[in-house]
Parts: sequence; C-alpha cells; structure tokens
Amino acid sequence: MTAPNRLTEFFDTYTRDLKAEDLQRLFTRDTREAYRFFTRHLDPDALKGLPWHKRAIAHARAVFMAFTMKLSPARRVVFGSALVLALIGLINLFRGIGLIEVAAFPIVGGVGIPGPIFRQGTWSLLFAFLLMNLLVLLEVADRLSLKNDLEIARDIQQAMLPSGLYDAPGVETVGFSRPANTVGGDFYDILPLDDGRLIVTVGDVAGKGSPAALLMALLLAMLRTLVDEKLEPAELVARLNVQVSRHAPGTRFITLFYAVFDPRTGELTYVNAGHTAPLLLRNDGSIERLTEGGIALGMFTHSTYETGHATIQPNELVATYSDGITEAENPKGQPFDESGLESTLRANRGLEISAVGSAVVRAVELYTADTRLADDLTILLLRRRMIPAAVAV
Repeated sequence: MTAPNRLTEFFDTYTRDLKAEDLQRLFTRDTREAYRFFTRHLDPDALKGLPWHKRAIAHARAVFMAFTMKLSPARRVVFGSALVLALIGLINLFRGIGLIEVAAFPIVGGVGIPGPIFRQGTWSLLFAFLLMNLLVLLEVADRLSLKNDLEIARDIQQAMLPSGLYDAPGVETVGFSRPANTVGGDFYDILPLDDGRLIVTVGDVAGKGSPAALLMALLLAMLRTLVDEKLEPAELVARLNVQVSRHAPGTRFITLFYAVFDPRTGELTYVNAGHTAPLLLRNDGSIERLTEGGIALGMFTHSTYETGHATIQPNELVATYSDGITEAENPKGQPFDESGLESTLRANRGLEISAVGSAVVRAVELYTADTRLADDLTILLLRRRMIPAAVAV
C-alpha cells in the first residue's frame, strides 16, 4: 500500500462517524453546558455593575478555580505547572510590539493593527494549547456530571441495604459492603420473618460498576418479592434463577447464598448458588464451610438446587462474604485468601459482632495498602446467642 493510500485510510478511520453537527455542537452546546457547570455558583447579578473587561476576568477566574479545584491536588499541581511552562515558552517566543497585518489590498497595501509580535508558528502552538485545554475542560465537566449521578445512585443503593446491627433474641447479625467503584454489584439482606426466623443472604453480580449495580437492584427486588410467597429456600432460589435467566444479559451471572436461621433451635437452612462458601466458626476453633446448593444464577434456566443444613451453637459465628475479600491483593500481587480471613475472624471473634466486621474490612484495607481494590468487599456476620429462659418460654 502506498503512502497516500495509507494516509487516506488513516484519515477515514480517524474521522469515522464524524458529522458536521457534532463539531458545531462541540463549540456551541457542549461548551456552553461546561461553562454553566463550572460557573453555577457564580452570582451574575453581582457582576452586572462591573465594566465588561472586569466581568470577563471574573468569569475566567471563576471557571479556572472551579475547574482546577475539582482536580486532585497532585493533578492540580501538574496542570498548574503546565500553564506556567506554557507561559514561559510564550514569553521566550515574544519579539516585541509591532503592526499585525489583518488585511491586504492591491496597490494600497496591507492594513495592520498594533499588537504583540511572536516568532513564526507561535500562534499555531497557542491555538493548539487552547483547544487541548478546551477538550480537557469538557471531559472533566462530563466526568463530574457522571460522578454526581453515580454518587446519587450509590446513596440509593446503600439505602436498599440494611444498615447497622440487627439484634433479636437468640441472634445478632450485621453486614458491611464497600464497592470497588462508586457503585457495585455486591449486596446483602437481613429479613426477619413473622415466625421469629431470620433470612440472611449475600449475593455477588459478575463484574462491577453501574451494570452490576443495576442488576443487583433488580435481583434484590425480585428476591424480596419471592420471600413474601413463603417459599422454601431451594424452591425460592430456583424461582429466582428462572427470573434472572429471563431478564439478565446472557453474559451476566449472580452467585448467591440464601439462608433461613431459627434462633430457637440454631438450625440454619441454606442454599449456596455458586457463592464463595461461608465459614462457620465452631466454639472449639474448627471451621466448617457451607457448600450445599448448586450453580450460579442466570447460567441455566432449569437449574435445580439442594438444601444444606447446619446447627449453630451459642456463640458460634457464620461469616458470609464475597470473593472480593479473599481475592484482594497486596502490592506484590498476593491475595488475602481464606487464610487471612480465617485468622482475622479467629483473632477478633470475642469482640462485638460489629467490631468483628470492621476488623475484617480494616485487615483487607491494610493488606492491600495503596493497591486499588479490584472487586467489591462484602461480609455478613451472624452469631447465635443464648436465649434467656424467660424469653424462651
């Protein structure tokens, strides 16, 4: 392929799907919206009495401060340094004050106005610098608008999850969830039943971010609807799997641990649908894993599930968690693993149950140091307590 043909192919690829109205919108609507976004706290009435040049300076200062203060301190310093270096370069290219030709006429000659004279090519560099800053400004405005929407979504998502400690005769349970991004796909739920039993469940939607969060909200709504039908755990999970298979994208699946706990007898009836096996810490220090169930939801429409059973003695602890905890890596790439979770639970099991959960999350954060979390962190703890005789009767 010849050089002109390669150049033409590159140009066609680079400008694919470009429309004239897109360029027009970039310098009109998008720029105006970005300007309004960064100056929304500016009072226009307070500037009405100023001369036009002072108003222009005030608006420019407001946009600059609003834009740069939205950057992180490190990025703010880099951006400020770039501006200073650009100014130094512009000063070095300055040649003095002279006549700048703005028009040329036959016989009469050119018409000029006094202004700064720079070396040849300076104006091209200056306009390129301004265009690059305009693009950065537009991108930051878009990202901040999206971030505001995501923060609202995070508040809604957190409101959907139980908050604080659930404490009832014979049982105490608490959940913690920290998304890797602003919103996440992990969830947990604590639902007391009319007969004194308690439903505890933890789920993990494949992936993270907004797509996982939307599917998480859908699943949580469907699960709470099915709970009202008073189904047995295996039947409820099978029904839930059918709904997920019908409504979720084919590339998405959900792991789920669903359990019903009876504080009076200590019996835990559960279904583990492809979820990381919860840990049952016995009073003698041993650990059992709750594995009975089936495959993850959304993989096959007609999947069936088995029910598992465990009897929990007073003071024994069940820890149900997402794989984001055990797969969290330190700067060397080594995972926290089940061994790290087990040792943390053993070391803190005598504390209040909320303190145990906080200790697990803190241990993972210390282990990962400055490494960004690759997945959401969620843990739900349940501990059986002795029911006083007066309450039992």
